[in-house]
Amino acid sequence: MTDIIHLLPDAVANQIAAGEVVQRPASAVKELLENSIDAGADKIQLVIKDAGKALIQIIDNGCGMSVTDARMCFERHATSKVKKAEDLFAIRTMGFRGEAMASIAAIAQVEMKTRRHEDEIGTCISIEGAQVTNQEPVATPAGTQISIKNLFFNTPARRNFLKSNPVEMRHILDEFQRVALAHPGVFFSLHHDGVEIFNLPKGNLKQRIVHLFGNNYNERLVPVEEETTIINLKGYIGKPAFAKKTRGEQFFFVNNRFIKDPYLNHAVSSAFEELLPDDSYPLYVLFIEIDPSKIDVNVHPTKTEIKYLDEKSIYAIMKSAVKRSIGRYNIAPTLDFDQETGFSNMITQKAVEDIVPPSINFNPDFNPFASDKSSVSGYASSPRNYDAKPSAKNWGSLYDITEQPVVEQTSIYEDETVLETKQKQYMQLHNRYIVSQIKSGLMVIDQQMAHERILYERFLVHLDDRKGASQQSLFPQTITLNANDFELAKSLLDDIKSLGFDVREFGKNTLVVEGVPVDLGSSNINETQLFEQLIEGFKNSQQELKLSKRDSLARSLAKNSAIKAGTSLGQEEMNTLIDELFACKTPNFSVSGKPIIQTITLAELDKKFEKS
Repeated sequence: MTDIIHLLPDAVANQIAAGEVVQRPASAVKELLENSIDAGADKIQLVIKDAGKALIQIIDNGCGMSVTDARMCFERHATSKVKKAEDLFAIRTMGFRGEAMASIAAIAQVEMKTRRHEDEIGTCISIEGAQVTNQEPVATPAGTQISIKNLFFNTPARRNFLKSNPVEMRHILDEFQRVALAHPGVFFSLHHDGVEIFNLPKGNLKQRIVHLFGNNYNERLVPVEEETTIINLKGYIGKPAFAKKTRGEQFFFVNNRFIKDPYLNHAVSSAFEELLPDDSYPLYVLFIEIDPSKIDVNVHPTKTEIKYLDEKSIYAIMKSAVKRSIGRYNIAPTLDFDQETGFSNMITQKAVEDIVPPSINFNPDFNPFASDKSSVSGYASSPRNYDAKPSAKNWGSLYDITEQPVVEQTSIYEDETVLETKQKQYMQLHNRYIVSQIKSGLMVIDQQMAHERILYERFLVHLDDRKGASQQSLFPQTITLNANDFELAKSLLDDIKSLGFDVREFGKNTLVVEGVPVDLGSSNINETQLFEQLIEGFKNSQQELKLSKRDSLARSLAKNSAIKAGTSLGQEEMNTLIDELFACKTPNFSVSGKPIIQTITLAELDKKFEKS
């Protein structure tokens, strides 16, 4: 029998490695941006076409490469950052494995132009499917320019697994934001299909956060800073009032490398304990500086996971530092009256001898049984004199009430035949529940969940027939979203319009809402807040429940536009709500799967009153 084990050709090995390193266009963007950072660039331009499927281009002003290095960088395990095994535990660069460029070249058409600052002429290399097709001298600016065209052109199965352009673009934006946050001293720009999405000047961390997420984030940020012998921690956390229902604005960086760490995330969440609801997530951008010998970054192909030598201490430092910032900047309530602004107006600066005690005036002749109206008015303005003796005059009038006719009250236990002929009457309990008498006892309905169910099924119909009616706004509202949410909104625009929104694009990251669904009623609606909640709820449904786009959109709008607990309803409104609920396909369960209707039988009530 012949030997069956053999070495794979380099082209095949590179394609296998590419499956781990380059999963989508965003993976290539991440690797190229990190290479530019390692090259010392302070100006990086990213150009994207067709969400990275047609073109990914990086232009930087870094150190550049020599002719030999330009060729070597496309070889497997070729790197300038690690020379011996011990170097793996002293890594401060973003890249170190030497796999990224070889993996990208194996599945795309790559052209690289590079020149060192001390050289007069640069090098141009063209590679297609791991094969060098051309290499020649070229005049090019100092630094490196890499163009990746037709990603996965020779692996059509992988290309077919890519999502739609808006989805892939959102992944690219995520990677771009992470690198840009980690290096606020570097200029970044991002263009997609000829449109400038980001232009980020050099600045400090707070300025970079504001430039990335919007000007309204300036008032949301609270600084965090802690220096210890184990780690140095710095960055910003968001105020609890601005927490969101979805994750996505949580960033950890260890030695400027973005990481995902549920353990440290729990440390921050526990610091916000009792300040946030369970389903809300605060913003944080936190940087950890630690000795590279105390961590291991070589545990995952994407380098987003890290092993720590003393993670329990890091957890404790993280939690206490965040808690201290929350207390220092008066985010949490304080018991220090000198700092509590709510009590400042109650404290007087007068001396004790200057304070005049209040005087008490009363009418000693006041008679509470007197029929004179003037004496009654005197009682209202002065305290009662308990020393005055009551008069026995007109005492018999107290019993006149017994001779008045008794007004009969309608019994809750009316005859069933009467109930059938009269319209059903409902009672609202604490402005949260609707209570009705039924033959077997009582029926209790949660008004908020009932309205959510009604709107949810109605919006599903609109998404199917594309005939959602719109109520035009008197004054159209302009909504500016961050780049990621704007890309998501563009991908949902057709479905959003079918629900009844009249919305259109209006420049960079901006939408104009000119009408809202007529199903939302005629109450005063904040179009901006409603639309932002719609996008946020959609992201939450897809992240947590993995629902379809159609269900996520209908669920989000129904939850955010339904009447809330505490809303007072009239009898006609309750009648309409109950009628529409029982016309639903699934009236008994809410959008979240919880019961909407509860019944209490007479037998259960008798048991409560210990009746036999």
